[in-house]
Amino acid sequence: MPRLSDSVQYLKGVGPKRAALLARLGVRDISDALQFFPRKYVDRGDVVPIAQVEAGRDVAVRAKIVEMRAPRWGDRLEAMIADRSGSMRAIWFHARFLVRSLQTGAEYLFYGRAGEYRGYRQLQHPRFERVREGAPGDDGDRILVEYPTTEGLQQPSLRAMAREALRVGLPLARETLPDPMRERLNLAPLPEALRLIHRPRSMDDVRRARRRLVFGEFFLMELAVVLRRRSTLRSHNAPPIPVSEKVDARIRARFPFRFTAAQDRAIAEIRADLARDRPMTRLLQGDVGCGKTAVALYAALAAVAAGYQAVLMAPTEILAAQHHHNVQIYLVGSRVRWALLVGGLPAAERRRTLRRIRHGDADIVIGTHALLQQDVSFSRLGLAVIDEQHKFGVLQRAGVKWQPAADNPDLAPHYLVMTATPIPRTLALTVFGDLDVSTIDQMPPGRPPVETRWVHPDERIGAYAFVRRELAAGRQAFVVYPLVEENEKSDLLAATEEAGRLARDVFPDFRVGLLHGRMKPAEKDAVMDAFRRGDVRVLVSTLVIEVGVDVPNATVMIVEHAERFGLAQLHQLRGRIGRGAARSTCILMGEPQTPEAERRLQVMGETADGFRIAEEDLRLRGPGEFFGTRQHGMPELMIGDIVEDYDLLRLARQEALGWLERDPALAAAESAPVRRALAKRFGETLRLIEVG
Repeated sequence: MPRLSDSVQYLKGVGPKRAALLARLGVRDISDALQFFPRKYVDRGDVVPIAQVEAGRDVAVRAKIVEMRAPRWGDRLEAMIADRSGSMRAIWFHARFLVRSLQTGAEYLFYGRAGEYRGYRQLQHPRFERVREGAPGDDGDRILVEYPTTEGLQQPSLRAMAREALRVGLPLARETLPDPMRERLNLAPLPEALRLIHRPRSMDDVRRARRRLVFGEFFLMELAVVLRRRSTLRSHNAPPIPVSEKVDARIRARFPFRFTAAQDRAIAEIRADLARDRPMTRLLQGDVGCGKTAVALYAALAAVAAGYQAVLMAPTEILAAQHHHNVQIYLVGSRVRWALLVGGLPAAERRRTLRRIRHGDADIVIGTHALLQQDVSFSRLGLAVIDEQHKFGVLQRAGVKWQPAADNPDLAPHYLVMTATPIPRTLALTVFGDLDVSTIDQMPPGRPPVETRWVHPDERIGAYAFVRRELAAGRQAFVVYPLVEENEKSDLLAATEEAGRLARDVFPDFRVGLLHGRMKPAEKDAVMDAFRRGDVRVLVSTLVIEVGVDVPNATVMIVEHAERFGLAQLHQLRGRIGRGAARSTCILMGEPQTPEAERRLQVMGETADGFRIAEEDLRLRGPGEFFGTRQHGMPELMIGDIVEDYDLLRLARQEALGWLERDPALAAAESAPVRRALAKRFGETLRLIEVG
């Protein structure tokens, strides 16, 4: 009797060689084969003539290959295809190996995204199926399924494997959802959904199967998120830090401005958390320049007022130095003591700083990853603030565990994590579902919006002339490059070479500085201090200034090769200007080669709203890359898409919360399938509850 855990080689037609290829795709046993879902469906009843193909749409055409061409240089393959209505081009990039799978004069079904190049229709990287005599495909089904593939595996063999997996595995598939919930939500039984997802008779079958499978996947994920949060809250106590009205007034007096209504709302949420004896786990999000750091410093001062220490950890030494600089400005003349701990400190200074932290002689400690080293211990730590948390990775975030004091190992500090890259609503329910969220959605008064222009490199002379006018008016400028140094394999301009050229040929009347990540900490500090003072008027930099640089007199930025940066990076870079009262301009100089790169530059010109940019960034990159969420500690989604399936995600979270409210330990008999599914999918990764 076969089992779902049996090797995929148990399936007819899968030998050792094919099993090795399937393993590349994550298919190792029969269960994997059942859950190896198609990535695309083509309704072969909707094949269109080439003359009716419209750019920008997914289409299927039935055509013969008239001519094939593989240019000597590069790694692309081009084919001219034709039917009775006309002809068009098909092009594959980085896929010259496909020449072995295509034959001139043969007829194929091509399907993919239609585009236009120099006025001529083309299919960009289309999939294809050989048309057999008397049928449009290899099995005659109207709905053609297409699976993820790898070199050496073709679609017909993958479809055969799926059919065999259904024959062997479907009788063994166990339901993962409670029957009452499934019936109430009108969801198909799991075996039916698996059959329809692989062998649909219509697109309605696909939609019915996806709804059941996506909901089931989201339901388990949301259960895992909620259980992880509950486990964290149960495992530790935290020191209560109440903030009286007198303490509140004293803290506010340290700031030379009034908090915005959005800042006040976030402070109220943080105060409520701090007053409890359970660790605060709160995410403070807001756009670049909205005042998150001031709110975090308020929380740190609340901890100090209650007799505890606070730590503020930043991902870079530049950002840590910026926070240290702000603390000095706000707290000058106060009794609060602070310290800076970064990797570049001389040994003697590091020892003195560690001693101050350990003995409680430093109330607020600012630093980088250096704060995570084993020799760092606190006297009475009450609050940990982690800035730009996504740069540490979510697993690192979960691993940041400081003890307030060695004599009380069960006590944990409160945690506040910050990000200037707003969290899309989908990730707020999933990757960051273990955090409460405070949002600052209001900018301080008196800051005009930054104008953003996308210009071609041919317009460089005009861009430089604009920068010179700003410099002549007493302002400062950034010029940002993606690389530190040029290399033979890249045609990108690089910061070190360009800094010399700009100083010599473009801005000879103004001092030009250079800042990049390979410089020593003391060199970075010297350059940044000179830029803050206004001695350096043009700062040539790499992404090292992406966060943490606050120079209100800087009003213009040129980003070279802007198409090479991600949306979040571009938005962060743009946030380095527009921090004063003068109007500011961000010039994105780029020549995008892909529709995605072009769309990024368009979005930057259309909006300065970080929340909209975050949603668009997630849509373009996908959840696996956004914030490095491949490291978030959960398995990859097999079928769900947290962007496109948001309504199902929200429903799944509601159902998960409701189910755990009725059965917190998943001990009821009707929770048995859920317990089994959680143990299989999440038990090892998240160490949730004892399930099984």
